[in-house]
Amino acid sequence: MTKKVKDIVATVGSYTQNGVNKKRYKTVGGLFSSDDGNQFIMLDRSFNPAGVPFKDGSESILLSLYDPKQNTTTTTQQAAKQPVEDDIAF
Repeated sequence: MTKKVKDIVATVGSYTQNGVNKKRYKTVGGLFSSDDGNQFIMLDRSFNPAGVPFKDGSESILLSLYDPKQNTTTTTQQAAKQPVEDDIAF
């Protein structure tokens, strides 16, 4: 069974709350481990790295790895459980 090892998170902006600067984060994918021990990354296909803030003069962005939340299932399991719905009502 495929297991999610880490969440992949990008800092996508910042905001000020009560005079304190805070960062806005988005989980953009995950690091997974398969039964045979191989690891792979799945990224949200709507994630556009060009929109992530970066330091002047840098051609790279930083993605962080965090332990996944306890109540989440793997992306492959979620996709298998969700029913297909049509937008057309009959």
